[in-house]
Amino acid sequence: MTEAPDNSTISYVHVPDLRRYEIRDVDVLAGFTQYRLPDDVHVDFVHTEVDDAYGGRGLAGELVAFALADVRAQGKRIIAHCPYVARWLTKHPEYDDITDPVA
Repeated sequence: MTEAPDNSTISYVHVPDLRRYEIRDVDVLAGFTQYRLPDDVHVDFVHTEVDDAYGGRGLAGELVAFALADVRAQGKRIIAHCPYVARWLTKHPEYDDITDPVA
């Protein structure tokens, strides 16, 4: 029987200097979601990826939830050019109030 992966060493952090939110496994970068700031109001998510070694553990979804909660806490709005973030948002209508369509 295969054991479930241990997610106890996983953390999610905002790295504003790199304009991304990261999945960290202690000191290892396991994935990230990159954004740009087109104006003072929006955070435009443009790319999300998770290292293959960390795939299938639900980490990308947890990362996006962490990132969007942070955007909300900052009083900003979301644009999702990233296909993963856009798809995630269709399953999470609780963010509809701060999501703007892609132009």
